[in-house]
Formats: sequence, structure tokens, C-alpha cells
Amino acid sequence: MNHKIEIERQINQSSSVFADMVSHCSESMNQAATLMIEAIRNGKKILWCGNGGSAAQAQHLSTELVGGLRDHERPAIPSISLTTDSSFLTAWSNDTDFNSVFSRQISALGQKGDVLVGITTSGNSENVLLAIDTAEEMGIHTIIFTGKDGGKIKEKGNMTITIPSDDTQRIQEGHILCGHILCELVEKSL
Repeated sequence: MNHKIEIERQINQSSSVFADMVSHCSESMNQAATLMIEAIRNGKKILWCGNGGSAAQAQHLSTELVGGLRDHERPAIPSISLTTDSSFLTAWSNDTDFNSVFSRQISALGQKGDVLVGITTSGNSENVLLAIDTAEEMGIHTIIFTGKDGGKIKEKGNMTITIPSDDTQRIQEGHILCGHILCELVEKSL
């Protein structure tokens, strides 16, 4: 079976979303980069959270800051993915609830002036919503990566980057593009 037509359709669809991001996301990404750069310059850190594919992206992007996206010789940038402590994640979820799994970590690890990046393709992830609320109560700046119509989270956060798509795969592709650009801007600012 030849899958070329479907492959080309999906590549074209992805390219179209990326093209739409130029007008829909550039300004919010610029403001997000400024928040992140100011936090790092002030000795603060970047925290990341999300579920499923967004959890994987949170880990990926946090690693880019600590390890180096393009420059492995530069100083490490303080960044923590709240999706990586499996003992805490499973114990807390088992003993209490899953909705507060990120907010609890923010309470322990976050400091005023840090930045939290919450990633949710639907904008409706309860644990990311609660994480944003907790961060804001603590004076932590918040950046939201979302898509579709923005969901419940669209009215929250200091900065919201909404990928102009209703397709979860295309939204996730947009999130990783945004994240890579932001990490590179932070890295170049050092």
C-alpha cells in the first residue's frame, strides 16, 4: 500500500499550522521569552508541567535549558520538569489525588519570581489549572501552552500561547516548536 498521499497531507497540514503560528503566536512568544530571560537573570528558575505527551515535552524542554540546546559549554540554566519524580507522582496520586500533583511540587520547589510553563493541548487539564493557580498565589510568573479554543485555562496565566489548531498532534508539534524557540532565546540571552 502506498501511504504517500496521507504522508503529504499531514506534512502540509503541519506546515499550515506553523505558518499560522507566525501571526497567532509570535507576540505572545516574545513576551514569554522576556519573562523567562528576566527570571534567569534574576537568579530564578523555570518549572514545567503537563500530562502525557505534554509531560514528555516538559521534560524535553527542561533538559534543553539545563544541558544546552545549541551551546553545551554555557552555564547550566536552572530548570525543573515536575513530571519526572515517579516516586512522588505515584505516592501523591495514590494517597491524595492526581489534580494536585503539580501544585504540591510548586509549593515545595517554587519561589517568587520563578516561571512556570504549563502545557495542556486542551486547556482543560485540572492539575495544570491548579498548578497555575498555586504559582500565581506564590508570585511565580506563568506561561501557558495550549491549543484549540484555549479551554478553561485561556483566561489564566501571565502569557498564553495558543496553537491555532484543533488537532492534538498539530498542537503538540506547535508546542515543541515554541519551546525550542524560547529555550534558544533564553540560551542566547546569557
